[in-house]
Amino acid sequence: MKILITGAEGFIGSHLAENLVKLGYNVKAFVLYNSFSFNGWIDVLPKNVKNKLEIFYGDLRDKNSLSIAAKNCDVIFNLAALISIPYSYQSPESFIQTNVLGTLNVLEVARQNGIDKLIQTSTSEVYGSAKFVPITEEHLLNGQSPYSASKIASDQLAYSYYSSYNVPVVILRPFNTYGPRQSLRAIIPTIIFQIINGKKVINLGNTNTTRDFNFINDTVNAFIKCLHTEKGIGEAINVGSGFECSIIDLVKIIADILNVKVKIEFSSERIRPKNSEVDRLLASNSKAKSMLDWTPEHNGIIGLKKGLTKTIRWFQNKKNMSFYKDDGYKI
Repeated sequence: MKILITGAEGFIGSHLAENLVKLGYNVKAFVLYNSFSFNGWIDVLPKNVKNKLEIFYGDLRDKNSLSIAAKNCDVIFNLAALISIPYSYQSPESFIQTNVLGTLNVLEVARQNGIDKLIQTSTSEVYGSAKFVPITEEHLLNGQSPYSASKIASDQLAYSYYSSYNVPVVILRPFNTYGPRQSLRAIIPTIIFQIINGKKVINLGNTNTTRDFNFINDTVNAFIKCLHTEKGIGEAINVGSGFECSIIDLVKIIADILNVKVKIEFSSERIRPKNSEVDRLLASNSKAKSMLDWTPEHNGIIGLKKGLTKTIRWFQNKKNMSFYKDDGYKI
Protein backbone atom coordinates (compact mmCIF):
# COMPACT_ATOMS: atom_id res chain seq x y z
CA MET A 1 0.00 0.00 0.00
CA LYS A 2 1.38 3.39 -0.99
CA ILE A 3 0.28 6.33 1.10
CA LEU A 4 0.45 10.05 0.34
CA ILE A 5 0.46 12.41 3.32
CA THR A 6 -0.08 16.10 2.67
CA GLY A 7 1.25 18.32 5.45
CA ALA A 8 3.71 15.57 6.36
CA GLU A 9 6.20 18.13 7.64
CA GLY A 10 3.83 19.37 10.35
CA PHE A 11 3.15 18.32 13.93
CA ILE A 12 0.59 15.56 13.40
CA GLY A 13 1.76 14.78 9.86
CA SER A 14 5.34 14.03 10.89
CA HIS A 15 4.21 11.69 13.67
CA LEU A 16 1.84 9.92 11.28
CA ALA A 17 4.55 9.55 8.62
CA GLU A 18 7.01 8.21 11.20
CA ASN A 19 4.56 5.63 12.54
CA LEU A 20 3.47 4.44 9.10
CA VAL A 21 7.09 3.93 8.01
CA LYS A 22 7.76 1.92 11.17
CA LEU A 23 4.72 -0.21 10.35
CA GLY A 24 6.19 -0.97 6.93
CA TYR A 25 4.04 1.24 4.71
CA ASN A 26 5.37 2.94 1.57
CA VAL A 27 4.97 6.63 2.42
CA LYS A 28 5.23 9.70 0.20
CA ALA A 29 5.52 12.95 2.16
CA PHE A 30 3.97 15.93 0.38
CA VAL A 31 5.91 18.95 1.68
CA LEU A 32 5.25 22.63 0.92
CA TYR A 33 7.82 23.76 -1.63
CA ASN A 34 10.46 26.17 -0.38
CA SER A 35 13.85 27.26 -1.70
CA PHE A 36 15.68 26.08 1.43
CA SER A 37 14.89 22.34 1.06
CA PHE A 38 13.36 22.65 4.53
CA ASN A 39 11.30 19.59 5.46
CA GLY A 40 9.85 20.79 8.77
CA TRP A 41 9.70 18.13 11.46
CA ILE A 42 10.66 15.44 8.95
CA ASP A 43 14.22 16.75 9.26
CA VAL A 44 14.39 15.65 12.92
CA LEU A 45 13.13 12.10 12.34
CA PRO A 46 15.58 9.23 12.85
CA LYS A 47 17.65 8.57 9.71
CA ASN A 48 16.28 5.03 9.37
CA VAL A 49 12.80 6.58 9.12
CA LYS A 50 13.58 9.68 7.08
CA ASN A 51 15.55 7.69 4.49
CA LYS A 52 12.50 5.52 3.82
CA LEU A 53 10.26 8.50 3.13
CA GLU A 54 9.75 9.68 -0.43
CA ILE A 55 9.64 13.47 -0.17
CA PHE A 56 7.68 15.39 -2.78
CA TYR A 57 7.75 19.18 -2.89
CA GLY A 58 4.56 20.87 -3.98
CA ASP A 59 1.72 23.14 -2.95
CA LEU A 60 -1.81 22.14 -1.99
CA ARG A 61 -3.09 25.11 -3.98
CA ASP A 62 -1.56 23.70 -7.17
CA LYS A 63 -3.60 20.80 -8.52
CA ASN A 64 -0.90 19.76 -10.97
CA SER A 65 1.68 19.09 -8.26
CA LEU A 66 -0.90 17.09 -6.30
CA SER A 67 -1.77 15.05 -9.39
CA ILE A 68 1.87 14.11 -9.90
CA ALA A 69 2.32 13.26 -6.22
CA ALA A 70 -0.80 11.07 -6.10
CA LYS A 71 0.18 8.82 -9.03
CA ASN A 72 0.24 5.14 -7.98
CA CYS A 73 -0.92 6.02 -4.46
CA ASP A 74 -3.67 4.00 -2.80
CA VAL A 75 -4.53 6.25 0.15
CA ILE A 76 -4.30 9.98 0.83
CA PHE A 77 -4.14 11.50 4.30
CA ASN A 78 -4.90 15.21 3.89
CA LEU A 79 -3.33 17.03 6.84
CA ALA A 80 -2.05 20.12 5.02
CA ALA A 81 -3.78 23.26 6.31
CA LEU A 82 -3.31 26.66 7.82
CA ILE A 83 -4.33 26.18 11.43
CA SER A 84 -3.53 29.29 13.49
CA ILE A 85 -6.78 30.88 14.64
CA PRO A 86 -5.18 34.27 15.48
CA TYR A 87 -3.55 34.38 12.04
CA SER A 88 -6.92 33.67 10.42
CA TYR A 89 -8.23 36.99 11.78
CA GLN A 90 -5.37 38.74 10.02
CA SER A 91 -5.29 36.82 6.73
CA PRO A 92 -8.65 35.09 6.15
CA GLU A 93 -8.20 34.82 2.39
CA SER A 94 -5.10 32.66 2.77
CA PHE A 95 -7.17 30.19 4.81
CA ILE A 96 -9.73 29.93 2.03
CA GLN A 97 -7.00 29.44 -0.56
CA THR A 98 -5.25 26.67 1.39
CA ASN A 99 -7.93 24.98 3.46
CA VAL A 100 -10.87 25.19 1.04
CA LEU A 101 -9.43 25.36 -2.46
CA GLY A 102 -6.53 23.15 -1.41
CA THR A 103 -8.95 20.51 -0.16
CA LEU A 104 -10.93 20.82 -3.39
CA ASN A 105 -7.73 20.00 -5.30
CA VAL A 106 -7.08 16.96 -3.10
CA LEU A 107 -10.64 15.73 -3.66
CA GLU A 108 -10.41 16.20 -7.42
CA VAL A 109 -7.10 14.33 -7.54
CA ALA A 110 -8.56 11.52 -5.41
CA ARG A 111 -11.56 11.27 -7.75
CA GLN A 112 -9.51 11.31 -10.95
CA ASN A 113 -6.97 8.78 -9.69
CA GLY A 114 -9.48 6.36 -8.19
CA ILE A 115 -7.93 6.56 -4.72
CA ASP A 116 -9.02 3.72 -2.45
CA LYS A 117 -9.49 6.00 0.56
CA LEU A 118 -9.08 9.67 1.44
CA ILE A 119 -8.84 10.66 5.09
CA GLN A 120 -9.70 14.33 5.46
CA THR A 121 -8.50 16.06 8.63
CA SER A 122 -11.10 18.22 10.35
CA THR A 123 -10.98 19.96 13.75
CA SER A 124 -13.15 20.29 16.84
CA GLU A 125 -13.20 24.05 16.18
CA VAL A 126 -15.93 23.43 13.58
CA TYR A 127 -18.40 22.96 16.43
CA GLY A 128 -17.78 26.35 18.01
CA SER A 129 -18.77 26.67 21.68
CA ALA A 130 -20.52 23.49 22.74
CA LYS A 131 -24.32 23.64 22.76
CA PHE A 132 -24.37 20.27 24.53
CA VAL A 133 -21.74 17.89 25.87
CA PRO A 134 -20.32 15.51 25.14
CA ILE A 135 -20.26 16.79 21.56
CA THR A 136 -21.43 14.21 19.07
CA GLU A 137 -20.94 14.39 15.33
CA GLU A 138 -24.56 15.57 15.04
CA HIS A 139 -23.72 18.83 16.84
CA LEU A 140 -24.32 21.88 14.63
CA LEU A 141 -21.30 23.38 12.88
CA ASN A 142 -20.56 26.96 13.88
CA GLY A 143 -17.76 28.94 12.25
CA GLN A 144 -16.69 31.36 14.97
CA SER A 145 -13.38 32.21 13.29
CA PRO A 146 -12.20 32.39 9.66
CA TYR A 147 -10.14 29.28 10.43
CA SER A 148 -13.11 27.24 11.65
CA ALA A 149 -15.26 28.48 8.78
CA SER A 150 -12.62 27.32 6.29
CA LYS A 151 -12.52 23.89 7.91
CA ILE A 152 -16.31 23.59 7.87
CA ALA A 153 -16.22 24.38 4.16
CA SER A 154 -13.52 21.77 3.52
CA ASP A 155 -15.46 19.14 5.50
CA GLN A 156 -18.61 19.86 3.51
CA LEU A 157 -16.68 19.68 0.25
CA ALA A 158 -15.29 16.31 1.30
CA TYR A 159 -18.76 15.01 2.11
CA SER A 160 -20.12 16.37 -1.17
CA TYR A 161 -17.50 14.41 -3.12
CA TYR A 162 -18.55 11.25 -1.29
CA SER A 163 -22.22 11.96 -2.03
CA SER A 164 -21.78 13.18 -5.60
CA TYR A 165 -18.88 11.13 -6.94
CA ASN A 166 -18.63 8.24 -4.45
CA VAL A 167 -15.12 9.30 -3.46
CA PRO A 168 -14.30 7.13 -0.39
CA VAL A 169 -13.83 9.90 2.16
CA VAL A 170 -13.48 9.60 5.93
CA ILE A 171 -13.57 12.88 7.86
CA LEU A 172 -11.54 12.56 11.06
CA ARG A 173 -12.20 15.33 13.56
CA PRO A 174 -9.42 15.50 16.19
CA PHE A 175 -9.97 17.54 19.31
CA ASN A 176 -6.99 19.45 20.76
CA THR A 177 -3.95 17.29 20.04
CA TYR A 178 -0.71 17.90 21.95
CA GLY A 179 2.72 16.35 22.31
CA PRO A 180 6.34 16.58 21.11
CA ARG A 181 7.00 18.86 18.10
CA GLN A 182 3.92 21.02 18.55
CA SER A 183 4.12 24.71 17.68
CA LEU A 184 4.42 27.31 20.42
CA ARG A 185 1.21 28.89 19.13
CA ALA A 186 -0.62 26.01 20.90
CA ILE A 187 -1.50 26.35 24.58
CA ILE A 188 0.38 23.38 26.07
CA PRO A 189 3.78 24.12 24.45
CA THR A 190 3.27 27.80 25.33
CA ILE A 191 2.90 26.99 29.03
CA ILE A 192 5.71 24.43 29.10
CA PHE A 193 8.13 26.62 27.15
CA GLN A 194 7.64 29.64 29.39
CA ILE A 195 8.07 27.63 32.59
CA ILE A 196 11.13 25.71 31.37
CA ASN A 197 12.70 29.05 30.43
CA GLY A 198 12.43 30.09 34.07
CA LYS A 199 9.46 32.42 33.90
CA LYS A 200 7.55 32.65 37.17
CA VAL A 201 4.86 34.79 35.57
CA ILE A 202 3.53 33.33 32.33
CA ASN A 203 1.53 35.19 29.69
CA LEU A 204 -1.76 33.63 28.63
CA GLY A 205 -5.15 34.57 27.24
CA ASN A 206 -8.53 33.27 28.43
CA THR A 207 -7.93 30.61 31.09
CA ASN A 208 -11.59 29.77 31.77
CA THR A 209 -12.18 27.86 28.55
CA THR A 210 -12.13 24.06 28.59
CA ARG A 211 -10.66 21.73 26.02
CA ASP A 212 -10.56 18.00 25.32
CA PHE A 213 -6.81 17.34 25.07
CA ASN A 214 -5.49 14.33 23.16
CA PHE A 215 -1.94 13.00 23.22
CA ILE A 216 -0.37 12.77 19.76
CA ASN A 217 0.01 8.97 19.87
CA ASP A 218 -3.74 8.55 20.34
CA THR A 219 -4.58 10.91 17.49
CA VAL A 220 -2.14 9.17 15.14
CA ASN A 221 -3.53 5.77 16.11
CA ALA A 222 -7.00 6.93 15.03
CA PHE A 223 -5.64 7.87 11.60
CA ILE A 224 -3.94 4.49 11.26
CA LYS A 225 -7.10 2.68 12.34
CA CYS A 226 -8.79 4.13 9.25
CA LEU A 227 -6.53 1.95 7.11
CA HIS A 228 -7.78 -1.25 8.70
CA THR A 229 -11.54 -0.91 8.35
CA GLU A 230 -14.12 -0.34 5.66
CA LYS A 231 -16.31 1.49 8.15
CA GLY A 232 -16.45 5.27 8.36
CA ILE A 233 -16.71 6.04 4.64
CA GLY A 234 -18.85 9.14 4.21
CA GLU A 235 -18.77 9.81 7.95
CA ALA A 236 -17.35 12.49 10.23
CA ILE A 237 -15.74 10.89 13.29
CA ASN A 238 -14.65 12.65 16.48
CA VAL A 239 -11.23 11.80 17.87
CA GLY A 240 -11.27 12.94 21.48
CA SER A 241 -10.45 11.66 24.95
CA GLY A 242 -13.89 12.36 26.43
CA PHE A 243 -12.30 14.39 29.23
CA GLU A 244 -12.22 18.18 29.52
CA CYS A 245 -9.79 20.42 31.36
CA SER A 246 -9.81 24.18 31.83
CA ILE A 247 -6.73 26.16 30.88
CA ILE A 248 -6.29 27.36 34.47
CA ASP A 249 -6.28 23.75 35.69
CA LEU A 250 -3.92 22.81 32.87
CA VAL A 251 -1.40 25.39 34.12
CA LYS A 252 -1.62 23.93 37.63
CA ILE A 253 -1.07 20.38 36.37
CA ILE A 254 1.98 21.34 34.29
CA ALA A 255 3.42 23.43 37.14
CA ASP A 256 2.95 20.52 39.55
CA ILE A 257 4.73 18.10 37.19
CA LEU A 258 7.62 20.56 36.93
CA ASN A 259 7.45 21.20 40.69
CA VAL A 260 7.27 24.98 40.36
CA LYS A 261 4.89 27.75 41.31
CA VAL A 262 3.79 30.23 38.67
CA LYS A 263 1.46 33.17 38.33
CA ILE A 264 -0.56 34.05 35.26
CA GLU A 265 -0.45 37.42 33.56
CA PHE A 266 -3.22 37.99 31.07
CA SER A 267 -2.16 39.27 27.68
CA SER A 268 -4.74 41.12 25.57
CA GLU A 269 -3.10 40.00 22.31
CA ARG A 270 -3.85 36.40 23.24
CA ILE A 271 -7.58 37.04 23.72
CA ARG A 272 -9.94 36.13 20.88
CA PRO A 273 -12.71 38.54 19.87
CA LYS A 274 -15.64 38.06 22.26
CA ASN A 275 -18.00 36.30 19.85
CA SER A 276 -15.19 34.20 18.40
CA GLU A 277 -14.09 32.51 21.62
CA VAL A 278 -14.93 28.82 21.91
CA ASP A 279 -15.79 28.37 25.56
CA ARG A 280 -16.08 24.61 25.85
CA LEU A 281 -15.10 21.49 23.91
CA LEU A 282 -15.71 17.96 25.11
CA ALA A 283 -15.88 15.05 22.70
CA SER A 284 -18.11 12.05 22.45
CA ASN A 285 -15.82 9.35 21.05
CA SER A 286 -18.39 6.56 20.88
CA LYS A 287 -18.47 6.68 17.07
CA ALA A 288 -14.68 6.28 16.84
CA LYS A 289 -14.89 3.32 19.20
CA SER A 290 -17.62 1.58 17.20
CA MET A 291 -16.41 2.38 13.67
CA LEU A 292 -12.63 2.45 14.08
CA ASP A 293 -12.21 0.23 17.13
CA TRP A 294 -10.28 3.17 18.60
CA THR A 295 -9.90 3.95 22.28
CA PRO A 296 -7.54 6.65 23.61
CA GLU A 297 -4.75 5.33 25.81
CA HIS A 298 -4.37 8.72 27.50
CA ASN A 299 -7.82 9.42 28.92
CA GLY A 300 -9.13 11.02 32.10
CA ILE A 301 -6.96 13.06 34.44
CA ILE A 302 -4.44 10.22 34.80
CA GLY A 303 -4.06 9.93 31.03
CA LEU A 304 -3.71 13.69 30.65
CA LYS A 305 -0.94 13.82 33.26
CA LYS A 306 0.80 10.88 31.59
CA GLY A 307 0.75 12.59 28.20
CA LEU A 308 1.84 15.93 29.66
CA THR A 309 4.76 14.27 31.42
CA LYS A 310 5.97 12.77 28.13
CA THR A 311 5.58 16.12 26.41
CA ILE A 312 7.44 18.00 29.15
CA ARG A 313 10.33 15.53 29.05
CA TRP A 314 10.66 16.07 25.30
CA PHE A 315 10.76 19.85 25.74
CA GLN A 316 13.31 19.53 28.55
CA ASN A 317 15.79 18.07 26.06
CA LYS A 318 18.05 20.98 25.08
CA LYS A 319 18.34 19.71 21.51
CA ASN A 320 14.58 19.78 21.12
CA MET A 321 14.30 23.21 22.73
CA SER A 322 16.80 24.53 20.19
CA PHE A 323 14.16 24.14 17.48
CA TYR A 324 12.14 26.95 19.08
CA LYS A 325 12.74 30.69 19.38
CA ASP A 326 12.01 32.58 22.57
CA ASP A 327 10.88 35.74 20.81
CA GLY A 328 7.44 36.38 22.22
CA TYR A 329 3.87 35.60 21.28
CA LYS A 330 3.29 33.49 18.18
CA ILE A 331 0.16 33.90 16.08
